[in-house]
Amino acid sequence: MSSIKNVAIIMDGNGRWAKERKRPRVWGHVRGSFKVTEIVKEAVSLGLESLTLYSFSTENWSRPKEEVKNLFKLLKKFLNREKETLKKNNIRFNVIGNYKVIDSEVVALIDELIDETKNNSGLLLSLAINYGGRSEIIDAINDFMRTNPSREITEEEFQKYLYCEEINNIDLLIRTAGDRRISNFLLWQLCYSEFYFTDKKWPEFSKSDLKSIIDEVSGRDRRFGSIENSVSLNQTLEMARRNKKVLN
Repeated sequence: MSSIKNVAIIMDGNGRWAKERKRPRVWGHVRGSFKVTEIVKEAVSLGLESLTLYSFSTENWSRPKEEVKNLFKLLKKFLNREKETLKKNNIRFNVIGNYKVIDSEVVALIDELIDETKNNSGLLLSLAINYGGRSEIIDAINDFMRTNPSREITEEEFQKYLYCEEINNIDLLIRTAGDRRISNFLLWQLCYSEFYFTDKKWPEFSKSDLKSIIDEVSGRDRRFGSIENSVSLNQTLEMARRNKKVLN
């Protein structure tokens, strides 16, 4: 059984893929949105616990206004198109980031889908929308300080103030389209993640790619600072907490 249970993907290369085919960038984003459906279904099939997709970053607002407008139109179509599929497959839908500032109709769809799937027990599917890793950390600290103005924060408490406490300790980050950076994505959660960069652009990425990457990464020697390769990340963190208490 694979040790990779929590996967995050930076879905890059839609526009470049379309440009290579002499099509408008939006065509690439359309193809990319359908690719999400394929990958989510495969994530369910592979028994993943969570899948977090970088959909729209805080920096993406600098793109041409028409492209930004089209991206949110596609998001609206995706939510309407996939609503029943998510319910049928026991998927719990979630959004991280300050999505409340986008189009009110899209916000209503997001809130509705989060509510309608909140009791599902399968894959936790999170879309990062208007998301930035630094913003998440600052927001978490400020939220803590508002209720605890004179006390230091611990790691365990800090995690509870993140956009989604359950997206924690990502096992694997995949980035498509060749760039080898994390671009302000899940800065806290990626502390012990394995990274996999592929030159394939997102519309070219397939369910067989996801499976083969997970199989390859599962074979890596993940020590988490320990010398025992059989120790999981959660076990390592728990041992560190116990040792800290003993030393104190």
